[in-house]
Amino acid sequence: MRVLVTGGAGFIGSAVCRHFIADLKHDVVVVDKLTYAGNMASLAPVASDSRYAFEKHDICDPEAIERIFAKYQPDAVVHLAAESHVDRSISGSDVFVKTNVLGTCTLLEAARRYVAPRRTNSGIDFRFIHVSTDEVYGSLGDDGLFTETTAYDPSSPYSATKAASDHLAKAWQRTYGLPVIVSNCSNNYGPYHFPEKLIPLIILNALDRKPLPVYGDGSNVRDWLYVEDHARALGIILAKGRPGETYNIGGRNERQNIEVVRQICMWIDRIRPSKNSCHDLISFVTDRPGHDQRYAVDATKLETELGWRAQETFETGIEKTVRWYLERADWWQPLRDRIYSGERLGLVKA
Repeated sequence: MRVLVTGGAGFIGSAVCRHFIADLKHDVVVVDKLTYAGNMASLAPVASDSRYAFEKHDICDPEAIERIFAKYQPDAVVHLAAESHVDRSISGSDVFVKTNVLGTCTLLEAARRYVAPRRTNSGIDFRFIHVSTDEVYGSLGDDGLFTETTAYDPSSPYSATKAASDHLAKAWQRTYGLPVIVSNCSNNYGPYHFPEKLIPLIILNALDRKPLPVYGDGSNVRDWLYVEDHARALGIILAKGRPGETYNIGGRNERQNIEVVRQICMWIDRIRPSKNSCHDLISFVTDRPGHDQRYAVDATKLETELGWRAQETFETGIEKTVRWYLERADWWQPLRDRIYSGERLGLVKA
């Protein structure tokens, strides 16, 4: 199968590319604009493979996307290209609307035009996987789980733009018959994660003996999904998922943010002991505006219908993640030096 992966130089996208090429033996065409969060070093493990191709383009450029479809004749699209950091969306929403909404529309239209002449009475063997987030569902109370039928209730500019793109993808399936499948995943973590997100930020700040910022009282709950488990799920959805369906992908690993930070501190103290514990660096800071209290994903549909299971618990995954960052300063140090050094993002100016 030849798969066009948008955002393939990003955190989740690069994991998908590595899995698709190395494990599933798919041909992969990466389309990435290479914004601050795109990193060619994340694709280094597969960049020399004959199954790999790269195109530096913006998904908002319709002419470029049309040329890519015509050149590579893909069997599927896995659409991951997006602005994804909630804090950045709070202080700069316009780029989120452009990339996440208009970019998705551009890609859907290109796929529709590509598929139309290839359609036969028996349909077409093509898939468009639109990868989204559990944040579109809003915030849960102490009980319950997000299911595929949970009503959308986004809280941040980021989640609102992802909700909009989900609706576009489903509309293109219902109106034009484009074989679209939507996936909504919980919080990802693991190797090659850009340092602005909670887990890599805490790891790298702890290594630098900087404060470890925890929003509010740290009680906000997220369901954590190891990125390689997510990549496997997308491979299974691509192979066996039903067009028109939505699949939630969750690790069944709910943790309060403060628990996540303390677990990271425990591993760093164990692997790189120093005079003072990392726990002493924990600092509670003003909460994020509109901070959802709890996310928890019910992945039963994906597990029972398609046979996927998360292989990593949070305990096994976080140990792997901490050890990876301790060993791979060659990957993250240039990012800390030149792009993002750990400062607070998403502050709302008066």
